[in-house]
Amino acid sequence: MQGIYVSDADPRETLTVADAVAIIVGIVVGVGIFKTPSIVASSSGSEGMLLFVWLLGGVISLLGALCYAELATTYPHAGGDYHYLTRAFGHTSGFLFAWARMTVIQTGSIAMAAFLIGDYASEIFRLGGNSASYYAALIIAVLTAVNMKGIRQGKWTQRILIALILMGLVFVAVAGYALAPARPPDPSGQASLSGPALGRAMIFVLLTYGGWNEAAYLSSEVRGPRNNMARVLLISIALVTGVYLAINAVLMNSLGLSGMSSSQAVAADLMDKALGETGVKFISTLVILAALSTVNAAIITGARTNYALGRNFGPLRFLSRWQNSGQTPVNALVLQGAIALILVALGTGTRSGFVMMVEYTAPVFWFFLFLVGVSVFVLRRRDVHAVRPFRVPLYPLTPLVFCLVCLYMFHASLVHTGKGSLLGVGVLLAGVPMLLLRNRGGRKEQRRTNS
Repeated sequence: MQGIYVSDADPRETLTVADAVAIIVGIVVGVGIFKTPSIVASSSGSEGMLLFVWLLGGVISLLGALCYAELATTYPHAGGDYHYLTRAFGHTSGFLFAWARMTVIQTGSIAMAAFLIGDYASEIFRLGGNSASYYAALIIAVLTAVNMKGIRQGKWTQRILIALILMGLVFVAVAGYALAPARPPDPSGQASLSGPALGRAMIFVLLTYGGWNEAAYLSSEVRGPRNNMARVLLISIALVTGVYLAINAVLMNSLGLSGMSSSQAVAADLMDKALGETGVKFISTLVILAALSTVNAAIITGARTNYALGRNFGPLRFLSRWQNSGQTPVNALVLQGAIALILVALGTGTRSGFVMMVEYTAPVFWFFLFLVGVSVFVLRRRDVHAVRPFRVPLYPLTPLVFCLVCLYMFHASLVHTGKGSLLGVGVLLAGVPMLLLRNRGGRKEQRRTNS
């Protein structure tokens, strides 16, 4: 088997702008839009404020995308955030991020979406007492195998899934607006939104927008000039924002703010009013497709960080083997899949595997996203003469606002989550011994070189 891998091979430009947009939109437009609108509505004081917070989520995501556009076009690399953090703060922060992404952030996100697939699939056909976990493990294994065949198989799987999802969401919007009866005017429509309520609403709005930053891991594989990565990010954010605003407007038209707030499954309630039981089954299928898209896209981008880590960390050198025939890091995919399966096993014994994975990933994710925002400032000062095909507008205000939002979300994710967040932080700290091993190995290598 080893004969088909080349350890010093590099990724080639095999993705079009459309391919990259499909992967990013597939990550972002996942299951969140089917779960969070009711939570956001309950924290909104009026229908106008409901649409405002969803628009604000798009604006904040755009601020982050502008920061990432500068980094991705200036430093195109399969390692994405890992590469930026290493350049800005050194190997220690870069290694800890890569460790966290491999063991917490990306693998936790994969397991999270896979659990949701298991929850919905179990309503159709149950596989015993731990049915959701069995489905989750099966999905991870199958999609990892698909991507091991090559990036061509992975990207076409993503194209098909995102096309089905977007068509499904358009159908939901049209059917909901045309067939579901409009609700009577809401008498509380002019209420204001308090500070704490806005904060709670934004936690879930930004959770639903999460994933756009994954574009950074594709920067060395997108064809054309470097500034194409800026196009990928901006097109993706624009598409996602438009979809989210349209869906929430249709939900408001049919259910109203109070109806959305009291609903446990707003999209299912909307389609029940429009098409009855057939509409509910349609939504369940659409949720499964959205989660499949999220898992597949996360598998593609997550393995790229592991590949970059293997190139710089001797004990994990096997991860740096790139399969030329399929243009994919097969060993990195295998390890990522194995860790995700372990997380599925850990989540099996909890009340809700999905909730457990949200708690597990959130604080670590926002902490490192804050550091990436800071790296824009550091690299502007350190690499003064670097060619920047795209510069973040309104510098330094844009990255400063982005960093402040990340700090707020980091604090909120610690305050509003349970034991899962402590487990995630603990796994991150478990990378410290690996870091010491890396540093010790580096010193030995330097002494051999000097002698």
